[in-house]
Parts: sequence; structure tokens; C-alpha cells
Amino acid sequence: MSSEVAAARAQGTSGVRLTLWVLLTVYVFNFIDRQIVNILAEPIARDLDLSDTQIGLMTGLAFALFYTVLGIPIARFADRETTSRPRLIATALALWSAMTALCGVAQNFWQLLLARVGVGVGEAGCTPPAHSLISDMVPPERRASALAFYSLGIPVGSLLGMVIGGLLADYLGWREAFVVVGLPGVVLALVVWFVLKDPRRSDAAAVLRAKSQAPALPLGQAVAEVMRSRAFVLLVIAGSAASFLSYGKTTWTTIFFQRTHELSAGQVGLWFGIIGGVGGILGTWLGGYLADRFGATNRLHVLSAPAIGMALAVPIAIAAYQAPSWPLALALIFVPQVFNSLYYGPCYSAAQGLVPMRARAIAAASLLFFQNLIGLGLGPLFFGMLSDWLQPTYGADSVRYVLYGAAVLGLVPAFFFWRCSLHLDRELDQKG
Repeated sequence: MSSEVAAARAQGTSGVRLTLWVLLTVYVFNFIDRQIVNILAEPIARDLDLSDTQIGLMTGLAFALFYTVLGIPIARFADRETTSRPRLIATALALWSAMTALCGVAQNFWQLLLARVGVGVGEAGCTPPAHSLISDMVPPERRASALAFYSLGIPVGSLLGMVIGGLLADYLGWREAFVVVGLPGVVLALVVWFVLKDPRRSDAAAVLRAKSQAPALPLGQAVAEVMRSRAFVLLVIAGSAASFLSYGKTTWTTIFFQRTHELSAGQVGLWFGIIGGVGGILGTWLGGYLADRFGATNRLHVLSAPAIGMALAVPIAIAAYQAPSWPLALALIFVPQVFNSLYYGPCYSAAQGLVPMRARAIAAASLLFFQNLIGLGLGPLFFGMLSDWLQPTYGADSVRYVLYGAAVLGLVPAFFFWRCSLHLDRELDQKG
């Protein structure tokens, strides 16, 4: 090992910790701004006279379409040796935060839709470069735990978005809620810009690697390289199905408690936010730990926990939606929240290990493209259309029956995570 490499590794531990904590904070803001619209959906719908289909379009497809389409070229830009990934993330953070604040001044459905599009454009520049940055700084045997740590931003941000958004909606109004949660992100963007460093520019080991590395892959070749992996394709199917159900259930579970159990937005935000957030945090951490712990001896088990957990969650989720009281329903929902969150770290870690180093951001963007276009884009919209279709028969209870179906569909991602795991021993971490 050269003296430059040794020096770089010796001083790198504190830098990795700082990077992980800052990126986690950014991802928390990412999900606060992404998910706050779910708890505000019912007050917005009453104020702007929106149908359930329009709610699904506003909370899902308007954001996801631009988020996913722009994710691939942004990831390609992030994979370039000359790109500063922290500054790319900072720019994206400032944009989506400002657009979140603008949601609060929308006067009609179309203005709100355009503001949500702007949030999606900004957030497209977050996770692909963040995954690439983390994977470059952390060795493969700790990658699942590191990416699971970053992924804690999903449940933490969702929890804070629910709680803060719901309380602000009750006490100030939904417009003020958007402004209050959006503006602090602009300040955080300055911190990211000046504090984080890209190891491709500052780490001696990375500089030596860059000198010996072949030029960046053309976009078409990079995408083809990613999709050549059978395990990656199965991972995309599993992750997309899990995302479809996760985003769809989150939006409509908050509305379910408001319509069926007659809670206010603030009450749902507080109680469902805490239950769902704590369950998600526990499941995300546990999924990364189990993947590193048991995947180290048998790579088959990198995805075993998500496969088993999602299957076990089905009957408990159905029982939660059948519960006669909202406290019992919330207590039961905690368990599926844990089980359904086990996949974040293992899924994203496997995606990074199934592709060449020069295509890591493209791999993250490709996975996110399908997860968010299918999951975030179509999940809330599909369930909203289904609820509108069932309303003449079931009235306000239509959302309950939609959620029954969503619970049963949890068997689909469970199956594909299991199928993907059968290929990991042959494909995982086999490409330079």
C-alpha cells in the first residue's frame, strides 16, 4: 500500500462519519418535503375542492414523473470524475426546499401541481449522487449498514413530516405548513456546499484510482451494463412493487384515519407519524444489520429479511385496517411498518454491488427511476382512482377496502426479493 493511500485511509474515518450524518440530515429534509403533502392532502382537498384522483395525482405522479426522468441524466453527471457530488446535492436541496415553500402560495390545483413538479425536479439530484458517494467511501462489507443509515432519512423524515405538518395544519393552516418546512432547507444547502468534500478530489487513494480508471461509460452503455444483471432486474421489480405499496398505503392510511376514525390532520400526523416513523426507523436499521450480519457468511441472506418480513406483514396489516378503534389500529400497524422497512438498506446495497464502480450512480438512479415512477407516481394515484370507483358502494369506507387489497399485494415484493436472493452469490461484488 502506498503512503498516499495509507494517509488517506488514516484520516478518512472522521470524514466518513461527517458525510454520513450530513447526508442523513439532507435525506430527512428530502422526505419531510416529499411526505408532508400526505398529511396535508385532506385539508388541501377540502380547501381546493379536489377529488381523490386529483389527490393521488398531486401527491404522486406530478412529483414522481419529473423526479424519475431527470434522475438518470443527473446520475450520469454525478458519475463523472470532475463532478462535485456534495455541491450537486446542495444545489438540488436548495431548489426542492424553495419549491416546497411555494406550494403554500398555490391558489388552485394546477398551481399546486406545478410546485410539486418543482419539488420533484430538485429531489432528483439527491439520492443517486449520495449513494455513489457513500459507496465510494465505505467498504463493501459495511455498505448495507451505511446505506441503511442513510435510508433512515425515509422514516425519520416521514415521521417529522407527518407530525410537524399535521400540527402546523391544525394550528396555522396547510399553506403555512409548506412554508415553515421548506425554507430551512435552503440554509442546510449552504452547509452541504461548504462542509462536505468529494473523495474523488481530496482523497489520495481515490485520485490514484481515478488515474488508472477507464473513462466514464457512455449513458447508453452504463444503463445496458446495469440492466445486464439478472439479479438487478429482479431487484428492480421487487423494489418497485414494495415502493408502489409503501407510497400508496402511506397516503391513503393518513386519509383512512381522518375519514374512517374521524381524527384531525394533527392527530393523525402525531400518532401515525410516531408509530410509522419509529417502526420505519427500527425496520431500516434492522434490515441493514441483518444483511451485513448474515450476508457476510451467505450472500443469499442479504435479502432474506425483506422477503420474509413482507410476507409476515400481510395478515397483521389486514387486522389493523379491520380494527374497531384507532388506537388498536395504530398499535397493529406498527408491526407491518417494521417488516415493510427491512428492504431499504439491503436493496440499495445490493444495487451498488451488482454493477461496475463507474455505473454506481446510474444503478441507484435506475432503481429509483422504477421505484418512484411506479411506486410514488402510480401508487397514490391508483389507490385514489380505486377509492373513487368504490365510493358509490362503500362511501367513506372505500379507503378501507383499498387498503385491504394493498396489504395482500405485499406478497408480490416478498416473492421477487426471494427470487433475487438466489442470484446474489453469483453476481454480488463481482464487478470492478
